[in-house]
Amino acid sequence: MEVIFENIVVYSFVFLLIGIIMFIYVRIAQKKSRVTSDKIEKAKEFGIHEPVSLHPVVNAETCIGSGACIAACPEKDILGIANGQAHTINASRCVGHGACFHACPVQAITLCIGTEKRGVELPHVSQNFESNIPGIYIAGELGGMGLIKNAVEQGKQAVENFQKRKNKSAKAQYDLIVVGAGPAGIAATLNAEKNGLRHLTLEQNSLGGTVYNFPRAKIVMTAPMYLPLHGRVKLSETSKQELLQLWNEVLTKNNIIINEFEKVEKIEKQADHLVVTTSKSVYTTMGVILAIGRRGTPRKLNVLGEDKEKVTYRLIEPELIRNQKVLVVGGGDSAIESALLLAEENNYVTISYRGESFSRLKPKNLEKINIAIKTNKIKALYNSNVIEIKDKSILLTENVSKNNFEIENDLVYIFAGGELPTGFLKRMGINITEKFGEAVLRH
Repeated sequence: MEVIFENIVVYSFVFLLIGIIMFIYVRIAQKKSRVTSDKIEKAKEFGIHEPVSLHPVVNAETCIGSGACIAACPEKDILGIANGQAHTINASRCVGHGACFHACPVQAITLCIGTEKRGVELPHVSQNFESNIPGIYIAGELGGMGLIKNAVEQGKQAVENFQKRKNKSAKAQYDLIVVGAGPAGIAATLNAEKNGLRHLTLEQNSLGGTVYNFPRAKIVMTAPMYLPLHGRVKLSETSKQELLQLWNEVLTKNNIIINEFEKVEKIEKQADHLVVTTSKSVYTTMGVILAIGRRGTPRKLNVLGEDKEKVTYRLIEPELIRNQKVLVVGGGDSAIESALLLAEENNYVTISYRGESFSRLKPKNLEKINIAIKTNKIKALYNSNVIEIKDKSILLTENVSKNNFEIENDLVYIFAGGELPTGFLKRMGINITEKFGEAVLRH
């Protein structure tokens, strides 16, 4: 009897211990689920829940809630667990490096472009990456491919396909002009050099394209890739600085110069060649590879110091920015939402707006910014314009009095609008189709 009693006590203790563990596990899971749900609601409120480019879509019927996708993603709060399954939170911040896609143990993630409700306009391209305009090829993000590794591969293949199909009897300054110095553009440039083509690469901003505008510590690549004239890139969890340094080293080693800050304004088809008109010159070429981003060309202020590294045109990871003196330029919803997010992270935020008041905002944004200004969380400088951006300060002018004044500053975010690439493509004659939630990578 004593043995039976002892066994009952032992089993009871074990079951009690298991029960306590299960209770704690369920409570933790419920807490995490509530946190994720709150983050999703907050992201929707601030307009950063909807994706703007390549993004993960989770299959609810397949997902087992392992959290492998969240652990693999180098970004923060792109994905989260709610009610035992993965959900997207801040989808607009996803840079599409695909770590979640590869990490999922049950293949429940698909990388898509567009959503069921909001389409994304993409150009028509053949399997050879050629558009409906002979001689104009499209590679990388513009064609819907946001992953750096795959964009690099597309840039390489576009050059090879062009070389097979080029008109050898045509006369032009260049065999190939590459527009854009992001991942696809640099790969195309290096492959053009490798194949002995007369080539030129034009970039409207700085080397790196969209990657250049990412925050300093941004993880931009999580898988190895093959780069022409360099070989296999074995870096994992590659940061913005590491990737830009690698590109610079390969370009310098091969004496390749990128024409930075030269914007392509139009491309016209002639009898046997193409004419490329830029902000600085006019070129003739047998082929063009468009390797530009999809997020559009940000409108610049064109002031002294705007090329400094502390200046950017898109807010990514506000939670990593703390205790900084930040200037947000603009008076639209994007500027206001960014200012509010930055203010939540204990930053000293100032908004410079050329108007007398914020008049074209969503009602919730207008209410929130007015409260933030009233409670001194954000300082608003109405009727003001930036004159010069310095290393540790900003010089502004007051539009009414014309008086200049200077404020201390660490970071500058400019939201002055921009031009999407679809108009540029349509003026060229390239056919565009709207895609709704179309899979780019599926297991």
